[in-house]
Amino acid sequence: MENTYEDGSNYMCADCAHEWPINATDDEPAETDGIVRDANGNPLADGDAVILIKDLKVKGTSTVLKKGTKVKSIRLGATSDGHEVDCKMDAGNFMLKASFLKKA
Repeated sequence: MENTYEDGSNYMCADCAHEWPINATDDEPAETDGIVRDANGNPLADGDAVILIKDLKVKGTSTVLKKGTKVKSIRLGATSDGHEVDCKMDAGNFMLKASFLKKA
């Protein structure tokens, strides 16, 4: 993705500040099943409703997505940088990581 860059031995997402190693080791679980799971491990599907589990600052703006905000009708679309869930909210459209969401 265009906002991802190398930082030492890690990749870094400029949008959400997520870091992951360039060379994955055997200690890290491989996500090969293709199923997107929320923070509690529940599988997510297109059209599900989810709730944010923590406040998320939107880079480049003063907008904060508040904990407890319910998002209806999500779309799944995994990208190379790990942003799996497309959400439409009053504050705009966002690509979020499933680890910040729980199924409603």
